[in-house]
Formats: sequence, C-alpha cells, structure tokens
Amino acid sequence: MVTASQSGRQTFAGRAAIAGVGMTDLSRASGRTTAQLAITASRLALADAGLQPHDVGAVLTYHLGDTAPVNSVAASLGLSPETWTNELYGGGTQCASILGDAAMLIESGTASTVLVYRALNGRSGARMGQAALRFGTSDPTQFTLPYGMVGPVHLFALAAQRYLGYAATTESDLAAVVLQSRALACDNPAALMRQPLSHAQYLESPYVATPLRRVDCCLETDGAAALVVTRSDIAAAQRPRSPRIHAVVRGGGPGSSAMDKASSVDTIFSAHVSARLYRSAGMTPDDIDIASLYDAYSFLVLKQLEDFGFAPPGQAGSFVRSGQAMLGGRLPMNLHGGLLSEGYVHGLNNVTALVQQLRGDAPANQARDPEVGLVTGFGGSYGSAAILTASR
Repeated sequence: MVTASQSGRQTFAGRAAIAGVGMTDLSRASGRTTAQLAITASRLALADAGLQPHDVGAVLTYHLGDTAPVNSVAASLGLSPETWTNELYGGGTQCASILGDAAMLIESGTASTVLVYRALNGRSGARMGQAALRFGTSDPTQFTLPYGMVGPVHLFALAAQRYLGYAATTESDLAAVVLQSRALACDNPAALMRQPLSHAQYLESPYVATPLRRVDCCLETDGAAALVVTRSDIAAAQRPRSPRIHAVVRGGGPGSSAMDKASSVDTIFSAHVSARLYRSAGMTPDDIDIASLYDAYSFLVLKQLEDFGFAPPGQAGSFVRSGQAMLGGRLPMNLHGGLLSEGYVHGLNNVTALVQQLRGDAPANQARDPEVGLVTGFGGSYGSAAILTASR
C-alpha cells in the first residue's frame, strides 16, 4: 500500500508507471481551442502507451481557469460519464504532485489507467500577468497590484534580487542558466527558441523586472501536454521501459503560494520539500542522475540546485558554468531546453521530457542510461517534487 504522512509525502515504490507521453506543437498562436489541444495531446499519449481511450479509468488536469474542462475532454474521448475526473486548481505547483494524485488513484483501485493533461493558449489566449484590480473581494492581489506587482514576474523578481544579494550571485550566474537552456533547445525540434544566445545578447535583453530580463522568464506558449499513468504490470506489457513513480512530495513553508506572506521571500519551495523527498524516497542527492527543474525564471534553477543538494550555497552558478548540468556532467538538467526555451505548458512538458530521457528515447540530447530522475513544480514557497526511476 501507499505510505503517507501528515507532511504531505507519498512513496509509491514503482507500482505506477508513466507509460505514455504526448505533446502538441508549441506556438505563440495555436489557432485551436484548449479543448482541441487537450484532446490531441491526450490521443498522442494514449497511442504512445499502446492503449485506447476505453482503457482510461480516470482523467486529471490542473489549471488557473485557462484550460479545457476535464469532463468535456473525457466526453470527447468517448469515456463513460462514470469515469473518475478531477480538476486541480493551481499552476506550476501541480506539475510534479499530480503524478502522486494519479498514482494514488491506481493504488486505491479506483482506476488502472489515469490520463493527465494540461492545455492552455498561454500567448494567444489568457496571459499571465494581465490581472484586473478587484476591490472588495478576497483576492489578495488587490493589495499588491497598486505597488506594481502586475504579475508573477514582479513578485519573483523580488525573490531573485534578494537571492542575488545574500548569495553573492551575479547576473552572470543567471546568464549561465539561460545560455545553457538555449544551447540545449537548439537541438530540440519541438522547441520554440532554437537560436543560439551569446552572453552579449543576454545582456542586451531588456529587463522585465530587475534583475530578471526577458530571457530570464519562461515563454508564453500555446500548447498541450499529456501523460498516461498506469499500473506497472500494464506498462510492462504495453510499453516496456516505462519509468516508475517512486516518490512524490507536496508542501511548502510560511506564506504558501503567496510569497508576500512568507517569512523570507527568497526561500522557495525546494528548501521546504527537498529533505522530505529524499527521506521519503530513501535516497540522497548522489542517487539522482538527471533532473527536470521547474525553470519559470532563471534564478529558480540556481536556488533548486542548492536546495536539493547538488551545489553548495552560492555556488550553483559555477556548477552550471562548469558544464556539470550538461550532457556528461554530474547532473544533466532540462536537456530539452525547459520552460525557458522549449515552451511553457505549466511544467508538464518538463515531465514528458524526463520520461523520454529515462526510457532512452529523447528526441534530442539523450543522456547516457539515467536511472533516477527528479522533476519539480513551483509556485512560490509552495511546490512539489517527484522522483521517477527507469525500468530496464
């Protein structure tokens, strides 16, 4: 059975596997509805898993009011009205922990196969940061918008500025993350940004909110990604080498997703969940071979490298510049280009990329025989992380 505790961690010991992944093309103007995107990605994931819609017993998605309703997608796929469906409200915090939700449905016997999708027209449709000021509601943004906090980038720029100050980190460290992301995306046929970027070009990129430049921020993207999570025995029969879900944690510290309420704005989710993840998985940082780190902003990558134990405090920039996060390095990371350069499907495309790496069929930049992978999701001082293991 699944083990759990009040600290928000679950250990699944590989009894659920990710048997299929699917993703639409990524663009700035899809010309399609979010429902069309979701259905396309879902069908691609099912085909990749060697399964049919009638095999699906549950459908999950997460959103910020910007996606296709889960019941509509299930109906369009021809699923029974009795199919278990659920919509989880939230953004990047959900992309890793939704694997735990799917695995729990399998553990409980509610479903043997779970379809997970995320679809959004994040550039041509509802764009983040274009918030309207609403007084007289419970929305806390009414207290931050008047001070220039127009969107997430402004709040996270505060965290980045504080991090750079105390960690003696510089814009060259931020640049190292962005330049690596772009270099890897150049080899990824699915990536939106496939042009090389020099350090001089990085410095020419305009600021959005100091210290974050335009290229330090994830892409606004139209697209969809989907996963098929199923029992390990089904995966072994239908899609050998499907990675197993080993452990998942979800949680955070003071302030939750509202970083302005946190005791320290630069203490992000990874500082709160990393020890619990390793304890839950029975692993240490030395066991992790490859990672998909949530990279909505460049500084998040540096902070996570430190919090998850891959680099000492203040030395994550040197870790990246030395090539330790590239192919052949200590921790190959975001080899598809990540949210900064491939595209932004609220982190679920980072999960699909890690799955492909662990099964050995990444379309570009395949690492050499990774066995254990880390994937994370971010939303301030609250977030999630999962460890996946290869099946050989």
